[in-house]
Formats: sequence, structure tokens, C-alpha cells
Amino acid sequence: MAVSKDNPLALCRTFFFIPGADQAALLDALNGGGDVLVQELEDFTPPSRRAEARALSVSIMQHWRECGRISSVRINPFETCGYEDLEAVMAARPQVVMMSKVEACEQMIELDKQITRLEAQYAIEAGSTLIVPNIETALGVVRAIEIAHSSPRIKAMLVATEDMVADLGAGRSRAGTELYYPRSRFLLECAAAGVLAIDSPYTFADDAGAEADMQFARSIGYQAKGVVNPAHVAVANRYLTPTAAEADLARRQIEAFEQAASTGSVRAEVDGLVVEVPSYLQSRRLLERYQQLQRVQASRGGNA
Repeated sequence: MAVSKDNPLALCRTFFFIPGADQAALLDALNGGGDVLVQELEDFTPPSRRAEARALSVSIMQHWRECGRISSVRINPFETCGYEDLEAVMAARPQVVMMSKVEACEQMIELDKQITRLEAQYAIEAGSTLIVPNIETALGVVRAIEIAHSSPRIKAMLVATEDMVADLGAGRSRAGTELYYPRSRFLLECAAAGVLAIDSPYTFADDAGAEADMQFARSIGYQAKGVVNPAHVAVANRYLTPTAAEADLARRQIEAFEQAASTGSVRAEVDGLVVEVPSYLQSRRLLERYQQLQRVQASRGGNA
């Protein structure tokens, strides 16, 4: 099942996580080109600074929205300090609330309930705040479809890197082969659920490694990426944006197939590739995505 074009996050390629109490980094994040900016209140914010981070939320998220970015926050699980996080940050009207370490539907049902209460409290349009579960364990991956269906607010899910490796007991490598199966399985689960799959962040300060990681992600079908290194935002955006050459090929495949269909045929050939219904539909999706992302880029003054 393809991600619905009505999904508000369908065109979001990069979800950039910024330390929640670092005001300078939160403001500078606008210069990096991330589609969704995430004030990170969990691992990137020491417990001693979480109150400080929560106090920054209102001004930071308003500024992000005014500059055309989607504002998001990642809160801790309710089992730790998630309730305190949510109570504080909902006053900032985040468009997306992420929760870390999700592996059960009950967590999302409770989060939906609390957001509904706080939307009413702050006169936020009912149902407008989206939820993005962060899946960080093997149990979360195998329950991904159930979790995706646990709340109508869930339009995307993200799979983690370091916590997933630790949960699997795997060795950590720059190549990331230890995560190939969890990432592939997670993508499949999200596709079946009809939600956007957000790939795990590449956590090494290694530009060549980040390129290789994105090549793999793109090759298996990911259209969105979690990012923790500002230098990797542009890399991810580049790989997740169809090129002009790809758009031109898609356009020619569409035209050739439609011309063939008008004569009663169910296939065409373009550049040696047979174009049938599945590839025709994929070409239409790619061309539409290319055109939509071109408009997004134009609205940002040419910055991806």
C-alpha cells in the first residue's frame, strides 16, 4: 500500500533531531534544509536540562512554523517523564509529537488520549496533532502494523539505530549491515499499514558512510530519513528527491504507456525497459513527487 498523497507528512524527506536545550542549535536548524525539525527531549537532552528545554518549546516551534518548517518534538516514554514533557510542549502547538521506545499499542492509545485533552485545553484544532512512534526494539518492529493502526493520528513511524542495535545484541559497524534486516522489515510493515516509513539515522561522522547508507535506503524504497548530523541533511534530501533525469524518464514512460493503451495494448517500451501497469503507476507517483518537491524548494527560495 503506497503512502497516501493526503498524508500531511508524505513529502517530508528529512526529520532532523536537535538537542532540546541547545537554543543556538535549535535556531540554526532552519539553515540545514530539514523538512521536519524535531526538538529532542530524550537522549539529546540530559535530565538536568529537560525543564530548560521545555521552556524553549513555545518560541522555537512558533519560529520554525513561521519559517515554513514542520515543528515537532520527541518526548520521553510515559514510564519516565513523558507526561511532564507533553504537558509542557503542547502549549507550543507542535504539529508532530514523537515518542521514543514505542513497542505497544497501549502507549499510543494513551498518547492520543492525552493529546486530545491538551488540544482542547489549548484550543488546538481537534485531531490536528500527528503522532510518530519511534520503534527502537525488535518487539516494536514485529508489532509495527498494530502500532500504526492504534491511532488515526499516526501517519508515519521511525525506526531507530543505536537502541535497535543494542536490543539485537549486534555489533556496530559503519556499513550498518547489522541493521539491513530490521530496516527492510520495518519498511515492509509500514508499507502494509499505509504509513510513511522513516529510516534510521546514520550516526557516524562519516560523509562517505552517510552516502552509502542513503544509497541503500533509497534502493529499497525509503522516502524519508531520520537525521542527527546536520551535515547529513543535504545528503538525505538529495537522495530522497527525484532528479530531473528521473522525472524525464518517468514522463516518457507515462506518455508511451498511455499512447500504447489508446491502441489497446497493455505495455510499452522505453529505453529498453518494458512499461506495464505497475511501472506506469510508479512513474506517475515519481513525477508527481518530483513536481511537488520542486514547489517546496521554490517556496524556500531554492533551498532544498
